[in-house]
Amino acid sequence: MTDTDTFEVKFWGVRGSVACPGPDTLHYGGNTPCVEIRCGERVLIFDAGTGIRQLGARLVAADTRNVDLFLSHTHYDHILGLPFFCFAYDPRNTLRIWAGHQPAGQSIEQTLRRFMSPPLFPVSTEIFDAAISYTDFRAGDDLAPAPGVAIRTIALNHPDNSTGYRVDHGGKSICYLTDTEHVAGTLDPGILDFIRDADIVIYDANFTDDEYRKSYVGWGHSTWQQGVRLAQAAGVKTLALFHH
Repeated sequence: MTDTDTFEVKFWGVRGSVACPGPDTLHYGGNTPCVEIRCGERVLIFDAGTGIRQLGARLVAADTRNVDLFLSHTHYDHILGLPFFCFAYDPRNTLRIWAGHQPAGQSIEQTLRRFMSPPLFPVSTEIFDAAISYTDFRAGDDLAPAPGVAIRTIALNHPDNSTGYRVDHGGKSICYLTDTEHVAGTLDPGILDFIRDADIVIYDANFTDDEYRKSYVGWGHSTWQQGVRLAQAAGVKTLALFHH
């Protein structure tokens, strides 16, 4: 396999809601959502939870200069690591931030500026020295961030909206579907089509079926059992349970 053919995923944060480091989370780690996908030499990042801090250090050490960051949405657990993403502080670097969940009339740049502003945070996004661009799209749009990299998107069922992504490169596919709520007893035909025959599907497994039915309908999350049902019905090769 050449560097151009590389298509791999690495998990830097898999926890939902709040970072939870400690002895009980050592196996999978306690950081909140951050997933790195490499398509050849191109680095794609999905969500900027607390896991992005360590990823940033690795990118700097490797002298990486170009990164695309795709946000599922902007609840705190998915953006809390952004101010500590050291990659964004080097003027030689280029960072492109994408989001498809913003309501009409709002931009991802505006939202992140509000997030990084007093009294919520002591410094603004102006502190970033990298060349940063912000791209808003509508969930459902197709994206082409780099030659040979195709990304499909889908609207997910979550409070304040959320976006799922399918990355296709070199005849392989990886889907990132987190923070979405299923309808009990059904398999969403849109998601089934979206993940059909994917090599890897990263899926929201925040609850068990029993927990969901008893207490969490309407919270915007799914179950590991629903992930299994979807993966089996869609012919998915590998299911990665996420947002623990």
